[in-house]
Amino acid sequence: MPRHIAIVMDGNGRWAKKRGLPRTAGHAVGAETFRKIAYACRDMGIEYLTVYAFSTENWKRSRDEVNTIMELLKKYLNELVDTLVEKGVHVKVLGDKSGLSPELQELIRKVEAISDTIDSPYHANICINYGGRDEIIKAAQKWAEDPERPPLTEESFSHYLYSDGIPDPDLVIRPSGEQRLSNFLLWQSAYSEFYFTDTLWPDFDENTLREAIKAYQRRDRRFGGAK
Repeated sequence: MPRHIAIVMDGNGRWAKKRGLPRTAGHAVGAETFRKIAYACRDMGIEYLTVYAFSTENWKRSRDEVNTIMELLKKYLNELVDTLVEKGVHVKVLGDKSGLSPELQELIRKVEAISDTIDSPYHANICINYGGRDEIIKAAQKWAEDPERPPLTEESFSHYLYSDGIPDPDLVIRPSGEQRLSNFLLWQSAYSEFYFTDTLWPDFDENTLREAIKAYQRRDRRFGGAK
């Protein structure tokens, strides 16, 4: 089994358009899909799940769509405040939180503070206002400004990333038929296995997840070496 699965939650807008619905309706269904897949991963014994919820480029979308996504994030985080301990999930938000509303920043602080009290082997990471290039630039700035900065190596540099302490993803899944990273975990996915499916994110279910894992289990991972 992969230890860490990362998913680009793509296809919400196209799912809605196919049904004659506004794009915002697709995001609402996509949020429920995330909830189901998060618990499915936990029940399968996956240790880490990282999802791409909102990128640094997504601000270019319509105000209505952006507001809907932010409201869905607030709704989900509010639910986590009340249920996190019961669900046994350690949640962390990755991204530039300073670009979010004060209300959303406060909710994130609450969720992460509660998570720090939970002794759970399962971690769900939500990328909000996240961009892979932005993450690397900010990490380089942190290293340069650190008065005790260590010699620059891959290992030392990784501690300045948002994902510090989180293992690199073994498997990156991209639904909706697109075959690109879209600025997602650029540093961390250097040796990840990729799985692409035409299934739109709102239609992504546990069976689709299992197919992706089966495909991963057939891969021969050499990390640049030879067998």
